[in-house]
Formats: sequence, C-alpha cells, structure tokens
Amino acid sequence: MIDDKLLQDIAIKLSAKFGVKIQIIQSEKLYGGDINFTYKIATNEGDYFLKINDHKKFPKIFQKELHGLQALRAARSIAVPEPYLYGHVGNAAYLVTEYIPKEAARHDFWEHFGAGLAQLHRQSQPYFGLNESNYIGSIKQYNTPYNNWPVFYAFNRIMPLVKLAYDEHQLDKTLAQQLEALCKRFPQIFPGEPSSLLHGDLWSGNFMVGKKGQAYVYDPAIYYGYREMDLAMTRLFGGFDNRFYQAYDKTYPLQPGWQQRIGICQLYPLLVHYILFGGSYYNSIREIVRAF
Repeated sequence: MIDDKLLQDIAIKLSAKFGVKIQIIQSEKLYGGDINFTYKIATNEGDYFLKINDHKKFPKIFQKELHGLQALRAARSIAVPEPYLYGHVGNAAYLVTEYIPKEAARHDFWEHFGAGLAQLHRQSQPYFGLNESNYIGSIKQYNTPYNNWPVFYAFNRIMPLVKLAYDEHQLDKTLAQQLEALCKRFPQIFPGEPSSLLHGDLWSGNFMVGKKGQAYVYDPAIYYGYREMDLAMTRLFGGFDNRFYQAYDKTYPLQPGWQQRIGICQLYPLLVHYILFGGSYYNSIREIVRAF
C-alpha cells in the first residue's frame, strides 16, 4: 500500500503543474526492479507511472533520473516517457512520469530503434562527463568532465569501482592491480572520437515497445561518453536483434576494431553488477583483463 500522505502530495503537485484538479482514483503495483517499487496510478485526468524508493538511502536519485529523462527527450532522437515531477514525503522518495501502455512492435521496430540510438549519439559536448553526478542502479556514478575518454573512463568509471570492490573485500589485490594497469593502456585501446550523449544503462530491461509500436527507453544513467559503451551494454545480456546493430552502423558507422573493444567497454557494467550481485561476474571481469 502507498501511504495516503504521499498520494496526496502527488495529487497536489500534479494539479499545480497542469492547472487542473487531479484526484488519484487507484494505484496498481507493477514490477519494480531491484531498488524501486513501481505503480500505475489512475486519476480523473488519466494514468501516470510512479516510482518509489528510500529517500535517505539514495539521496536525489529521482532528481538525477528526471534530469536524465529530460536530456534524452530534448535530443528528440528516441522515445522517452515524459518526466513530470519528483519529491519525497518522509522517507519515501518518488518520481512521476508519463504512463506508456505496451503496444505491438512496428514492422521496422529494430531498424527505427537502432537509427534512433545512433542519432542520440550524434549529440555531443566538448568534454566527456556531465555537470552532475548521478546513479547507475544504486551505485553513485561520477561524471567529472575530462577532455579525453581514456582518462574519464579510468578515473570516473573503472578505478572508483575497483576501489569500492577492494575496500569491501570483493576484489583481490592481484586483480585490482591488473585493472589499474589496464587503465593505463586505455589511450592505446580507444581511438579518438567526439563525446556522445549516452543512455548509460541500455539493456533489454530498460526499453519497451510503446506508443506507435516504437521503442521507449527509461531508467537512464546519462553522461557524455564513448558511444561504444551503450552498444557494449546492449550485448552484455542480449535481447537486441541484429537489425538494430545494422541500422545503427548504417546511420553512424563505428570505428574499426570496435569488436575487440566490446570487453573493455563491458568492464564498467560488469563491475557494477559484481558489486551489487556478486557471483560469476567476477570471472567475466578476470577473463576480459586476461584477454588484454
């Protein structure tokens, strides 16, 4: 059950945002992932999507997520649920967005999706990073700007997680040292390329077939980074058709050698998953390090 005070707060803020009296009629619990509870809330003015989590445990997580959704929508390259508001009542933080009903995929779903991601990646800044930190899952993601990708990837992505895993006795000293040595080789591994606006956590659980049969993406962990990061993430757990990759490469061709860089780009999400879930992710990390 959702606390009545929280629902009342949402209704008041939605009413103020849209300039009409909004009353919440009912809420329906949905699948919520690892750290959030999610709901479909029905009102006299239509349906909304609601996420709730721990305000103290994950400070500003929904503020960051709203900013990420806004940035992706502003790029006008790929469909994204419209974010409306965030807030908290007591220890319960919440985010309210557009509710997207599921529909059947359009006949060119994968081609449209792949081309849309490529167009998103055309959005660039002079730096790699973002003007604020955010989250990937429940882990803080550092986005301190740097003017080259190898330095950014080492200091904002790999080494913070190596330190976190080592400090929590999840990573042995030998592998930690090997990962640090690998970071020093990043300038030789990654060819130069402009930064790209990334979704940041693009796996099959973070998109759906929505209105007009097109792909909607959500739960972003955005930053301006190396575009192969998004593509490597899509390959980590599968769920993306080959037509997706063909359409991407036709729209924004990848640089030679991208196949050999998949493992390096997957190190970051693998470290994230190992810290959160443990298990076989350790072996995957070790195999990539040995391969390089």
